[in-house]
Amino acid sequence: MLDKIKLFLAMLIVAVGISGFYLLAEMPLVVKVGAFIGSLIVAALVAWTSEPGQRFSVYVRESITEVRKVVWPTRKETVQSTAMVLAFVFVMAVFLWGVDWILASLVRMLMGMEA
Repeated sequence: MLDKIKLFLAMLIVAVGISGFYLLAEMPLVVKVGAFIGSLIVAALVAWTSEPGQRFSVYVRESITEVRKVVWPTRKETVQSTAMVLAFVFVMAVFLWGVDWILASLVRMLMGMEA
């Protein structure tokens, strides 16, 4: 129950930040944006103290660990893969254009129109 209250409070803080952005219409933009970002930071801190916030924090840390394990392709591999994809797309485009042209010609011929 306490976690639900914390999450509701975090949402309420964000809502106050959004409202404050519009209520401070006469203030410079930097003040309005600063107030909104400040409310987001405070809301994140409040949400982080809840059990779902802690689970999310663990999830983010584990995700970062997994991303570090990824073997990223080299520049050469990326360029080669991109070239292969572009070549395949070009070949398929020509093939589909040809099939479309043949089918359109057949339909025109069957309907008695000039080909």
